[in-house]
Amino acid sequence: MPQLRYAQLRYLSIVLLSWASVFLLTRGALLIAHWGDAGASGVEIVRIFAVGLAYDATFLLYATLPLALYLLICPHRLWKRRGHRVFLHLLLGISLFVMLFTATAEWLFWDEFGVRFNFIAVDYLVYSEEVINNILESYPVYPLIAALALAAVFLAVALRKPVSKALSAPLMPHKTALGAWGLLFAGALLGTLAVNQNFPRGLGGNAYQNELASNGPFQFFAAFRNNELDYMKFYATLPAEQVGSLLRQEVAESNTRFVNDDPEDIRRVVDNPGPEQRHNVVLVTVESLSARYLGAFGDPRGLTPNLDALSKQSLFFSNLYATGTRTDRGLEAITLSMPPTPGRSIVKRIGRESGYASLGQQFKDKGYDSVFMYGGRGYFDNMNAFFGGNGYRIVDQSSVASDEMTFQNAWGMSDEDLYTQTLRVADADHAAGKPFFLQLMTTSNHRPYTYPEGRIDIPSGRGREGALKYTDYAIGRFLAEAKSKPWFANTLFVFVADHTAGSAGKEDLPVANYHIPMFIYGPGIVTPAEVTRLTSQIDIAPTLLGLMGFDYTSTFFGHNVLRDDAPAGRALIGNYQHLGLFDGQDLAILSPKRAMRRHDDALGISREQVAAKSDRLVERDIAYYQGASHNFTHDLLSWHPSHSATVASHP
Repeated sequence: MPQLRYAQLRYLSIVLLSWASVFLLTRGALLIAHWGDAGASGVEIVRIFAVGLAYDATFLLYATLPLALYLLICPHRLWKRRGHRVFLHLLLGISLFVMLFTATAEWLFWDEFGVRFNFIAVDYLVYSEEVINNILESYPVYPLIAALALAAVFLAVALRKPVSKALSAPLMPHKTALGAWGLLFAGALLGTLAVNQNFPRGLGGNAYQNELASNGPFQFFAAFRNNELDYMKFYATLPAEQVGSLLRQEVAESNTRFVNDDPEDIRRVVDNPGPEQRHNVVLVTVESLSARYLGAFGDPRGLTPNLDALSKQSLFFSNLYATGTRTDRGLEAITLSMPPTPGRSIVKRIGRESGYASLGQQFKDKGYDSVFMYGGRGYFDNMNAFFGGNGYRIVDQSSVASDEMTFQNAWGMSDEDLYTQTLRVADADHAAGKPFFLQLMTTSNHRPYTYPEGRIDIPSGRGREGALKYTDYAIGRFLAEAKSKPWFANTLFVFVADHTAGSAGKEDLPVANYHIPMFIYGPGIVTPAEVTRLTSQIDIAPTLLGLMGFDYTSTFFGHNVLRDDAPAGRALIGNYQHLGLFDGQDLAILSPKRAMRRHDDALGISREQVAAKSDRLVERDIAYYQGASHNFTHDLLSWHPSHSATVASHP
C-alpha cells in the first residue's frame, strides 16, 4: 500500500484534512446553534458525527479524484519546478477559500430553510439572476467575501511550512501512482454503494439530527442527480386494483360519476346543484403566509390587521394545510389539485408541464379570461411555461412598463404594483363584457424583505415582520381600491398562502409547520363563517368551482369541502422525498426505500413508529401518491375541452 511518505499523498492529505476539518466545524457549529431543536443525547451526538464522517468521507473521495489524478500523473520534472510549487500553494489557498465559502453558504442556507443543501439549492442555481440579487440585497456579501478571502490567506500562510515539507518529499513512481489512484476510485465507488442521499433518513428519527449528520455538498450533488423520483421504484406500493378502488373512494362525492371503468382513472363529471354563478374571481396566492403570524390565530404583534378583519368578513378556513414547502408546490396544488408527487413538482417538469385539466382551463371553458399574474419574471420556477400551457394568459414583471412600477427588488415588483396591474386587467375585462379569473402570485413577503418606504411603521429590509406587515397593508389597500370598481359587487376574492415561512422541524414532515390560512371574501355573495373542517390546498379548486355552481369534468384529487355531505377532511403534505397523509390526528409518511411510518398525535407528542401496508392510514397514503403517479405518467390528467363554453356577457 502506498505510504504517506510520498509528496503527492502528503499534499493531498493536507487538502483532505482541511476539508474534513471545515465539515466537522460546520456540523459542530450548527449543532450548538440548534441544540434545542436537535434534542440530542450523548449517544445521538456520537451518531450524528459518526454518520457525518461517512458522508464527509464519501464526498471527499469523489471530490478529490480529479486533483488526485493530476497529482499522481504530473511529470516529476514539472513537479520539481519552483513555479509548479507556487501553483500548488495557490491551489491550496483557493481550496481553503472554497471550503470557507461553502461553510458560510451552508450556514445561511440553514438559517433560511432549516436543512442542508437540497433541491432548493439546485433550483437556485438555475434561476441565478433572482437568487444572486436576493443574496446581494439580503447580506453584506462583498465584506463577507473579503473576510473569507483574508481567512483563506491566513490559513494558507499558516500551512506554508507543512505544505513545503510535503512537496519536498520523495515522489511516487508513476506505476505506483496509477495503483494509488485506482484505490481512491474504488473507495469512491464503494462509498456510493454504502452511502446515498437517504442515508440514514429513511430510518426516521429527529429530522434535525439527520440533517446535522448529513453533508451539504454531498446532498447538493445528490439532489442535482435525483431531481425526479420514480414512485413505483422507490416507494411502497399496492396492487393497481386496490389503489384504484381506494382512490375512487377518496375522491368520490354524491354529485359525481366516473366517466369510465378504469379503476385508476379518477376523471369524473361533477354536477353542482343550481344555476351557475358567473362571478369574477381574483385568487391571490400570498408568498410565505404562515398561519402562526396572523392575529386571527393568536399572534399578539398586530402584523396583519387587514387579514384579521377579513377573517370576520369572509369564509375563513382556519384548518388548512399547504402541500409543500416551495411556491411551485403551492401553485401545483391550487391549480391542478394534485398531491405533491416526489421529486420536482409538475410546474417544473420541463416538457411535461402543460396540457392538464387545470383550474384556469375550467374557467376558460366557461368563457372567462383566465390570467396568471406574477410580481416577478415568469420564467422563474418555469411559471410562464406551466401557466401558459394550462389555459392562462400571462402578465408578469416583464409585461409591465418600468414607469408603471414604483418599487422593485430581487424577486420583482412590490405587491402594490401587482395589485395595480390586477385592477387594470379587471377594468379592461369588465369594459369588454368578459368575466375574469385572475390568479396572482405575490413576492414581497420574501427575503430580502424590502418594500416601498413610508407604508408601514417598520423600515424596509428589517426582516420578515416588516415584509408581512407590508403584505397585509397592500392587501388592505387593494380591497379598498377594488370597492370603488363597478365589478366589485360581483367578484370573489380569495387569499391563500403558497406555503409557510418555514417548514423545518424535528420530524421529517412537521404538520404544524404546514398550517396556512385562506379567506374567500365576497360581500353579498358569501356569508361570513369560519370553516373548521380539515382542508388541503388540493381542495381549493373543487371548493371554488362548487361555490360557483359550475358543472365540469374533473381530474382533481380534492373535495368541495363546503358541501354538507363532504367526506372527512385530510391533508396531503410532503417535501421532495417524504410523502404524508394527515387525517387530523395522525400522520402517515412514505419515504424512499419503501419505508413506511406513522406519527400518532402528529400535532402533539408526535409518537413515531414503523408502520405496515395493512395500516389503514398508510394504505390511504399509498393510494393517493401511487394513484397520482399513475395518473400523471399515463396521461390521465389531460384537458379534454367540452366545446360547450360560451363567452357570456358580464352579469
